[in-house]
Amino acid sequence: MRDRFWERFDLEELTPEEWEALCDGCGQCCLLKFQDEESGDLAVLNVACRLLDIHGCRCSDYEHRFAKVPDCAQLTPARIEEFRWLPKSCAYRRLAEGRKLAGWHPLICGDPERVHRKGISVRSFAVSQSEVPEEELEEHIIAILPIDG
Repeated sequence: MRDRFWERFDLEELTPEEWEALCDGCGQCCLLKFQDEESGDLAVLNVACRLLDIHGCRCSDYEHRFAKVPDCAQLTPARIEEFRWLPKSCAYRRLAEGRKLAGWHPLICGDPERVHRKGISVRSFAVSQSEVPEEELEEHIIAILPIDG
């Protein structure tokens, strides 16, 4: 990877390896979400995709995730504007908005555990989708995000 690529290149200019390295490992994008058809608002649950390794906050089958989870949203530089629901802490969102990476980001601090110690990741509160019956999902809503058209 190129030295400090996140400061020197636009998102569209990153190599696939650099793009992947931007992921801070928080797991927030893997939380289930429901979209209200009328308002467009998103309900975020504390329930993580069944493929998320909650302790490591990484997909347990990243290579095959789209085959196993058809709803999995692929984040790409071309689609970044579609993902307004990403947390403000997310490196992809921060860079797309012209902000710098957070000091706790592994590319800055060199410590992939810091995102967990800072409470940014879902490690401390997420439960696996495989542990929650579908009829109980609404009981796991932790936030409502207004999404403007």
